[in-house]
Parts: sequence; structure tokens; C-alpha cells
Amino acid sequence: MNILILGSGGREHALAWAIKQNPKCDRLIVAPGNAGIAQIAECAAIDVNGGAEVVTFAEENAIDFVVIGPEAPLAAGVADDLRNAGILCFGPSAKAAQLEASKSFTKEICDASGAPTAAYAHFSDADAARDYIREQGAPIVVKADGLAAGKGVIVAMTEAEALAAIDDMFSGEFGDAGAEVVIEEFMTGEEASWFVLCDGKNVLPVGTAQDHKRVGEGDTGPNTGGMGAYSPAPVMTDEVTQKAMDEIIKPTVAEMAKRGMPYQGVLYAGFMIENGQPRLVEYNARFGDPECQVLMMRLGAQALDLLLSCAKGELDQAQVNWADDHAMTIVLAANGYPGAYEKGSEIKGLDALADDSMNVTFHAGTKEVNGKITANGGRVLNVTARGASLKEAQQRAYEMVDQIDWPEGFCRRDIGHRAL
Repeated sequence: MNILILGSGGREHALAWAIKQNPKCDRLIVAPGNAGIAQIAECAAIDVNGGAEVVTFAEENAIDFVVIGPEAPLAAGVADDLRNAGILCFGPSAKAAQLEASKSFTKEICDASGAPTAAYAHFSDADAARDYIREQGAPIVVKADGLAAGKGVIVAMTEAEALAAIDDMFSGEFGDAGAEVVIEEFMTGEEASWFVLCDGKNVLPVGTAQDHKRVGEGDTGPNTGGMGAYSPAPVMTDEVTQKAMDEIIKPTVAEMAKRGMPYQGVLYAGFMIENGQPRLVEYNARFGDPECQVLMMRLGAQALDLLLSCAKGELDQAQVNWADDHAMTIVLAANGYPGAYEKGSEIKGLDALADDSMNVTFHAGTKEVNGKITANGGRVLNVTARGASLKEAQQRAYEMVDQIDWPEGFCRRDIGHRAL
């Protein structure tokens, strides 16, 4: 079959890598792709947020199946446009994608379904938000209500920090995403992510992961889109996952169906777990980045079969075959990230790296210029390895990192420390 993946990051490179291994995949196109993706698939320059353009491209290229990687096309309704044109597609409708696109919508769903989550308040007025913070005190969590590319969350340990976050959000620091804010109680515990495929009725878990959001070692400094991840997440025990399924996932999926917006795609649930009790931190409507990289390393070719079963509404007939293994990804980012950083520096040493079922370097923000791989984003590479243990996966991943010659980049050296 002919398959189109929308997106240009490390997540899409990982999806392409796994899908490409499946014999069902005849032709693979990624739009717009990046320098690493171009080594394994065709790349196409189209506007992935324009539904009409995506549909036309899919029809002209006889595409059988479209996988939507990032959140922006989902929020823009690209999945709706594809389904309306009769094209098989993986990804939720714009209405269902509100679970990621609107923090206040998610809270409303939690209230209606009884899913345990942090206490919260929702504001469109900065003064009212400031008054609420002064009343509640710190630590407290301030979130931009809309899509902010994984960066619109400030975990404020002091009142001053929380008030500054309100100033930033209402002054346009996060664009339209910050025109409204959700302020939540600060939850303690350990965070983990769970990825569950939903076809509108049936649900099928496809893996757990933990990522490191903070830029600095020891989980310090500002939040980023993620500096590394590993799978599986030890804190997601059988007991915790059962509780999460019964109290959070299934009630959410049922509530969405009841509202006439059945959820079809991957539901990424972020949990805070304390004393064996999971509470929902957030939902995302797509695979996490960099969590997707470790999941795809562990799933391999079967990923395509699972995504197809999900898109066709046949998850009740699907099953996941897990190897008893571990995977870790280390993010190499441009110096200065998540603040200002420069693009265009050359990355050397990539050709010498192993590239097989145990070791892959996924490209997140790269561009080929005159035959050279250059940095073209904040998070640039995802060096990923599998191992029989997490320690082995970590050792392999850092050995690969050490072979990369890129003085203009940096990485954290403690990915996996919580588990190890």
C-alpha cells in the first residue's frame, strides 16, 4: 500500500522507520519530512495543516493510508477532510483533538467522566487569574489553554514565578494559545505516559514511557518539548495501568462517544502517580515526541498493523506483541534551547553510527545543505537504542552520542536516572 505520513520531526522519522519495515508498505511519502527521513522515504513539500491540499495530494498519489504525526493538523481538522474524502486515516477529528487543543475542554471531560485529575480554575482575564494565584499560593501550575508546542506549561514553585507566567501568557508569549489559561493545583508523585489506541469504541494500550521535560540535569531548568525518554516506565505497574484504564481512559472514551465525537487515534495520557494512584496531568492527541521514538523502536513493523486496525475500527481483533526489552532516546538540542538558538551548524559523524534494529539516530530538526546535514531546529537529533535492560539501552545510546561531532549542540547526561 501507499502510505503518507504528515510531519517533519523525530516522531515522524520514528513512525516512518517502523512502518517502512512492514511488507504491507510499498511506497512511503513523508510531508514535509527532514534530512534523516529523506534517507528512508520520499519527502513532499505540502502544507500539512491545509486539509484540501493534503486530500488533493493523497488522491494524486494514490495514497491508501494517511498517518497524521503532529497536533496542529489534527486541531485544523485534516483528519476530518481525509475521512470525508473516503481516505483511510490515523488521527482524531478536530472535535476529538480538543482533548489536546484545549486544556479547559479536557478538564470538563474529566469532571463529566469522574476521571481523577488536579483541581483547577479557568481564566480569560489576567487580573482574575492573578487574584486566584495569590489566594492559592505556590507551588502551582499555569497552563496556556491552547496548543503551545509542548511549552505552554509553567510549574511555578513561587508566587512570583506564577504571576510572571500569567504576564507572559496574556502578553502573547505563546500566541493565541495563551489567550486563556488553566491554573491547576501542584501534584506530587512520579510522572509517566501511557499510549492507548482508540477506534471510537475499543481501546488497546501500546506502551508506557517516561520523558524528561526539563532542560537541565537532575530535572532542573525550564520545561522543553522533552530532552529524552525511555520505555517501559517502571512506575506503570500492572495495578497502576489497570486503575488508569478503569478510572481514566475508558470513562474518557465513553464520554467522548456520548458527546458524538468518538475518539479515533492514539490517546497519549500523561499521569502523575503517587501511592499507586494515577491522576491525569494531560491528554495529547498524538504520539509524544520523544516518547514515540522509544515506542517505535520496541514495536517495529507491527506498528503499521496496529495503526491500520485502529483506523479501520478493528482494534478488538488486534494485539500487541511485546519483546521483553527496553529502549532509550537521548535528545541532542542546539545550544541555547529552549531559548534562542542558531540554525545552520554542520553535524558530523552521523555516517559512522550503527543503524539497525537496536540503534537508530532519528532526525528531529535537520536539513541537508550541499550534501551536509545541518541543524534546523531546537531539538535536532534523537539518538535511540534498545537493550535487554534499561542500563544496557542507556549505555548504547550514550556511546552513539559520543561519536557525534557537533560542538553547537548539547544533551542531558542523566536520561533514565529516575528508573536507574
